[in-house]
Amino acid sequence: MIEIKTFAEHTGIFQPRRIRKYVLIWCSKGTASVVVDEKELSVQQHSVLTITSGQIHYLKNCNRAEGFILEFPLDFFCKNDNDIELIFQNGLFCHFDMNEIIAVPGHRMIQSQLELIMQELQSQPYQYLITIHSRIELILVEINRAKIDCSDEIWKPDALFLKFLELVRNNFKNNYSLSQLAQMLGTTEAKLNEQAKLHTGRTAQNVIYGLVASEAKRLLTYQNLSVKEVAYELGFNDPFYFSNFLRSTHTFLQDLTSKNLHSETYMLF
Repeated sequence: MIEIKTFAEHTGIFQPRRIRKYVLIWCSKGTASVVVDEKELSVQQHSVLTITSGQIHYLKNCNRAEGFILEFPLDFFCKNDNDIELIFQNGLFCHFDMNEIIAVPGHRMIQSQLELIMQELQSQPYQYLITIHSRIELILVEINRAKIDCSDEIWKPDALFLKFLELVRNNFKNNYSLSQLAQMLGTTEAKLNEQAKLHTGRTAQNVIYGLVASEAKRLLTYQNLSVKEVAYELGFNDPFYFSNFLRSTHTFLQDLTSKNLHSETYMLF
């Protein structure tokens, strides 16, 4: 369920990998080069990188780097709406391929909490999962504070919108319609569109298109699948229609990012 390893222990991190867990990479010393969905990022001393469930990532090299890699599933951490909102607050575990390096002035607290999580996983004292949940919560709050101290604006996503994103990402193959997604979430299409407009400036359907396009890029880049195979993986019965979708989405994204829009509007893709 939850795993934590040092850079030296986590040999699997040096190969492209994809897991259905949320990954926090903490560098306590040196510099580590991490690739996330083809984007290379340099994690330096006392900085952190968060990776969303499903993103393909690997450690490219370590320049005498030391640190921890913490992995946990969403259903472990998110017991209620407050947990869901915390994990995505200020884009920490962003669904939209906008991973960033965050320098944390309170590095001693982060380091000590990660060390305690490792100790508790090894010894498993009474109710250790409860304390680990609390320790992860403290870590995320400290990272959020670091972002705010760097003059980042506060972004507080709504739990319903995040549940919508998770539902889409976990059901690409089913290709659910917006009305089906709304029904599964116990809400309405109008409410989902309202939330999507609020958080991204786009319609809920365009949010879905962006997530599908990002997933298609991952599958085509790393999974060695043909366009036809990727189409079926993403719920498209017609590969020709899928190819047209990719072309139109690419044009749409180019047009979107060429405009001087607020980052939340186009961070979708």
